[in-house]
Amino acid sequence: MSTILTPPPKPADQRRRRGLSTDPDTRSVQIGAIGTILIHLLFFLLAPLVMRLGPKSEFRPTESPPQFSVELAPESMEQPTPLPPNKFVETNPDAPENEPDKTTNFAARNQQVAQEKPQPDAKSDRPELEGKKELDSSPIVSGSLSKPVEQPPPEPPANETPPQEQAVAAPKLEQNPLAGFEKTEGEDKLTYGSNIAKFAENPQAVPDKVEGQKNVPLIQGATANQPQIDPQRPRPRPSIVKQQQVRPAIFAENKFGTANIGPIAIDAKWSNYGAYLQRLIETVQLQWERILADSKVYPTSGSTVEVKFVLNSEGAVARVVSVESTASDSGSRACMSAITERSPYGKWTDDMIAVLGEQQEMTFKFFYQ
Repeated sequence: MSTILTPPPKPADQRRRRGLSTDPDTRSVQIGAIGTILIHLLFFLLAPLVMRLGPKSEFRPTESPPQFSVELAPESMEQPTPLPPNKFVETNPDAPENEPDKTTNFAARNQQVAQEKPQPDAKSDRPELEGKKELDSSPIVSGSLSKPVEQPPPEPPANETPPQEQAVAAPKLEQNPLAGFEKTEGEDKLTYGSNIAKFAENPQAVPDKVEGQKNVPLIQGATANQPQIDPQRPRPRPSIVKQQQVRPAIFAENKFGTANIGPIAIDAKWSNYGAYLQRLIETVQLQWERILADSKVYPTSGSTVEVKFVLNSEGAVARVVSVESTASDSGSRACMSAITERSPYGKWTDDMIAVLGEQQEMTFKFFYQ
């Protein structure tokens, strides 16, 4: 009996037999499938990195991208803050205060446009006025800032004697000397004695008693002047009506009025800056009239002076920007002095600074009539 021994298989052949086919054609197909899978897996893992590191594309779409319109409900939208009025006007102090609904004017008080003779189809924010054409003037009423001078009483005729004021002496007060001490002792020596002071009415430091009335005014020695009123010439009755002071002004012509009936007024809303400007204008007006009265020189009628200056938040005139004048040198100096001599005009409030900043350029135009 013969025994044939076969050598043991190699390790590589064992692994090949376990994973791959022994057939060469089949084994090549298996190896190709495995390689394809590995290449695709590697490309899938490296593709994001390659796209990030690659050059940017210069491609631009030829057509514009689609646009979308989104509308929000009014409740969810933030309403813009309305801008404050930007034009200063001078109001009528006799018109009632009434805040307008919408206006670009601000002033020292609230007013709604009105006039005595309404225009049915007119809707202007200013009343109808007759004035000068091509003149930018905001006042609607004119007057005087000086206080009225009381007229002296009329002189009596030469043959009559005016009634004299008679001095009437005040009634005399009863006065008693200061009370002394009266010593009172009883008969019994074991008892106590006492001093009793009796106080009279109206005690005064006088040596003797003065006869008079017990209830008179405390001021002694005064006299009362009781003028005798002539019934033929009664004194003027004092007026309780407060006279409004309005600065003199020139009106600008306005042909279109309003349908509202009432004292002449203009659409304007009150503001701190409006009240401040009104006081400033009145102060400059009074100073200008005082300078002209003291100089006793009045420029040519019809001449004008326009002064531009900067007013800071301290109320002081920081600088004069320009002066355009058709008047004489004295007329121009009077206008500049009227603005600068009364400076400062008072500090601005916080809300004024918030709206106007730290300074504002202003323009005053003076008219000589």
